Amino acid sequence: MMRLMIPFLCACLLAWSCQNNNGHDHAAHLHGEHESPAANTDTIKGSPQRSAMANIGPVHIHLEYSSPGVRGRIIWGGLVPFGEVWVTGAHNATSIQFYDQVKIAGKVVPKGKYAFFTIPDSSEWTLILNRNWDQHLVDEYDAKDDILRLKVKPDTLSTVQERLLYKVLADNERQGKIEMHWEKLKLSLPVELKE
Repeated sequence: MMRLMIPFLCACLLAWSCQNNNGHDHAAHLHGEHESPAANTDTIKGSPQRSAMANIGPVHIHLEYSSPGVRGRIIWGGLVPFGEVWVTGAHNATSIQFYDQVKIAGKVVPKGKYAFFTIPDSSEWTLILNRNWDQHLVDEYDAKDDILRLKVKPDTLSTVQERLLYKVLADNERQGKIEMHWEKLKLSLPVELKE
């Protein structure tokens, strides 16, 4: 009788733990992004720490960032000024780690961890990868540590993205992109694998 009870209890315990994991999506943690609740149900205060990760082909890409909310504020040209370097998140600089070398806009980016900064403007943004990934806001930002600067035009989202959100998306086995969505704006950083 006891031999029958042990497997039964183990199965019950496993089922209970899967149902009571506080809503944490382990698959999203391993290869995806953490999305916050929709704008009308978002009760999170401050700018919580988030991550986004996925593979483009065999290369793993991992981002760590703080996710501020819109909360009825004017974001572009308001909370986030035009023409100034921004951490593209909140608190510490957003970091991007490439687990192997990649190419961005034709330039080889070595394997490693970088800070991701932007300079917003009303029609064109400058995207920046900087060697000094461990810094608070732009207090320690120095352009001499930039390894890449790229001009891009932002796209408009059809609905409001309440919380700043990053995604790593593979287009195929050789190319993909890192996207940032916030408010009604979307930025794309193209990534391709080095030949």
